[in-house]
Amino acid sequence: MNAPLIPSEIAAIEQEMIALRHAIHAHPELAYEEFVTGDLVAQRLQEWGYEVHRGLGGTGVIGTMKVGSGSRRLGLRADMDALPIHETTGLDYASRVPGKMHACGHDGHTAMLLTAARHLAQTRHFDGTLHLIFQPAEEGLAGAKRMIEEGLFDLFPCDAVFAMHNMPGHPTGKFGFRPGAFMASSDTVIIDIDGRGGHGAVPHKTVDPVVVCANVVLALQTIVSRNVAPLDMAIITVGAIHAGEAPNVIPQTAQMRLSVRALRPEVRDLLQERITALAHAQAAVYGATARVDYQRRYPVLVNDAAMTEFAESVARDWVGEDGLIPDLDPLTGSEDFAFMLEHCAGSYLIIGNGDGEGGCMVHNPGYDFNDDCLALGAAYWVKLTERFLRG
Repeated sequence: MNAPLIPSEIAAIEQEMIALRHAIHAHPELAYEEFVTGDLVAQRLQEWGYEVHRGLGGTGVIGTMKVGSGSRRLGLRADMDALPIHETTGLDYASRVPGKMHACGHDGHTAMLLTAARHLAQTRHFDGTLHLIFQPAEEGLAGAKRMIEEGLFDLFPCDAVFAMHNMPGHPTGKFGFRPGAFMASSDTVIIDIDGRGGHGAVPHKTVDPVVVCANVVLALQTIVSRNVAPLDMAIITVGAIHAGEAPNVIPQTAQMRLSVRALRPEVRDLLQERITALAHAQAAVYGATARVDYQRRYPVLVNDAAMTEFAESVARDWVGEDGLIPDLDPLTGSEDFAFMLEHCAGSYLIIGNGDGEGGCMVHNPGYDFNDDCLALGAAYWVKLTERFLRG
């Protein structure tokens, strides 16, 4: 139903770009291994007249095009990496690499931005500088942070930067925007408990680290319920506990692995303080000691209010109110585009991947990017670019 909204030049190449997406999907590459994908992206950008820079973040690719004499500079970002998941979709273009698949739609994000890049290079209906940022290692290894540390915004300065992610559970092709805190921080905590091992038949002569872990797990629940304000979001997940091998042996050590999330930086800091203090205190109660390795990973993703209003107005003027996702809630997932937004004004938006029966969430072996989004997402990038870099 949205076909009339798509520029005819994009509609004409839609099937070709879908085939390109399928090719990327069939050859997934994990973080910092995006060599084939990077080659494909760089080759296409060069063919279309972009100045291509490679190597930032290891496997990152940046295509730059300057048109006219405008001084404004725009960055658009797509992620390229896949996940260590074995695909079960059974699709003709399913992953040909065992244990790796595009389970988050980064193949679609890359194809959308490439489609927009091709159209913009052909029409050149903008005045200024366009930087297309194809980023590696979004999935947990902070490719955005590495690109920034290696000079991304020094070498390719931007007045604003935008990114888009598909989102299952929302109607296909509808666009979602939210100013302010939109995605949660994500931290990993490793807690090692050192006790005193021994025979399971004489527990009174040991300091059982498993008991300590059990009490830490229970005590952690009170941080969210009793330390965090009721209207603030906080999540503490104990994803793994490793201790011992035999049923009749009390182990010397145990390890807990936590995922911790928040939607406000102040809450993030509070969680670190309380988790660390609680682990040490609980261990001491039982005569054990705790070592806490608190790994601050992805920060809260905060969308600039003015840039989000601008991005939403581009969509509203194009697809109308019915093409928007109303009252979009914050997401408790995390995104390393947050690092870019700490250095440059911008906004992170979503495009619905479908909400019908049988729809599959990302990071699932049965997931696939919805090809019906590709032309719409590409056309949106074109609309946003032409308005931001208006001649």
